[in-house]
Amino acid sequence: MNLKPSPFAPKYFPDMPQIDGIDMWVAETGAKYKNRPDLLLVKFAAESVVAGVFTKSSTTGAPVDWSKVCLQNYANGGLLVNAGNANVFTGKQGHEDVVAMAGFACATLGCAPEDVYICSTGVIGEPLDLGPIQKALLSNSLKNTKADWQQAAQAISTTDTYSKGVQACVEIDGVPVQICGIVKGSGMIAPDMATMLGFIFTDANISQNVLQTYLSQYCETSFNAITVDSDTSTSDTVMLISSRQAGHAEITDSEDPRLDGFKMALSSLMLDLAHLVIKDGEGAQKFVEIQVSGAETKKSAKTIAMSIANSPLVKTAIAGADANWGRIVMAVGKSGELAKRDKLAIWFGDHLLAKNGQRSDAYVENIVSDYMQSSEILIRVDIGCGSGKFTVWTCDFTHGYIDINADYRS
Repeated sequence: MNLKPSPFAPKYFPDMPQIDGIDMWVAETGAKYKNRPDLLLVKFAAESVVAGVFTKSSTTGAPVDWSKVCLQNYANGGLLVNAGNANVFTGKQGHEDVVAMAGFACATLGCAPEDVYICSTGVIGEPLDLGPIQKALLSNSLKNTKADWQQAAQAISTTDTYSKGVQACVEIDGVPVQICGIVKGSGMIAPDMATMLGFIFTDANISQNVLQTYLSQYCETSFNAITVDSDTSTSDTVMLISSRQAGHAEITDSEDPRLDGFKMALSSLMLDLAHLVIKDGEGAQKFVEIQVSGAETKKSAKTIAMSIANSPLVKTAIAGADANWGRIVMAVGKSGELAKRDKLAIWFGDHLLAKNGQRSDAYVENIVSDYMQSSEILIRVDIGCGSGKFTVWTCDFTHGYIDINADYRS
């Protein structure tokens, strides 16, 4: 599949430092993609701890089921990711293939199979061909060359048009601490506990329960606040791994003030990764921020914001630079949440379009139409019912999305 690069593709992949206690390798299995890595293997230091969040889909793949058990058992040996086949809806054989993959990986990592997390992404319902994966992992050459972050990000991608990575450096007790994250995602994005696949690594000496608290909390305002097409993947997984190699004393309390800088950096990094996913939405030409305020509750505000963000009519209007604010009214009304029609106010950017249940006197069609030509669009809606507010991010809906998904399996 020949994918047109996203207009938001960065010119360069960021310069991301190596994290002590984290070793990575990639391989080209050739199972689906040619002349690019499609397999990622990561080894964790023996002291590492892992946090994770997973899709709430009721049709999860065997790798998600396996990794959930790994997390419950505090597994910390390593991670294996393959791209091109999701190993979802593949019956008993799919689960046996996950066990086999863990066995291949543990031979290289030097740990038990039960200590290896498995993630897969790609086509649903197709049996997984283990041959190329086994050959790559059992090759004597695999560990001769360690991978960098860009290679790792590429190895986990499918319809992504660019590799996605973000890094941050903070201090804890005066000790430098690194945070590096990679993510893949372009379509089937309406995450529920995670995005398609995201992996964040740090060397901070923080306990597992603290990492899990932060990951779950910050997912709600980052990965769980984005949507490309309203479709939640069967394979959604985000993991936060700490090698605990930084030289500060272990921190076991999530409210410890020494973690204030780390929390801010982690939250920002996760939001940046989530934005990279939306900016690479399949066929996307515009990046859209939707702010909802005045809702009955925060939960209500999110529901309304997602109703707007997931509306095909709203998204196609944005693609066509049509200042059709009536579609926002429609999306608010269909959300099922309390909304006061005669108090509703709508802005596109700084332009007030509607208030008090009717079109604003300040509305000028050609001015707002000019604004809709922008590559980044802000939509603000005040519901007029309370103090609840929430922000989500999405993209427009172009013919490119149809082209990509019509040919996805070819």
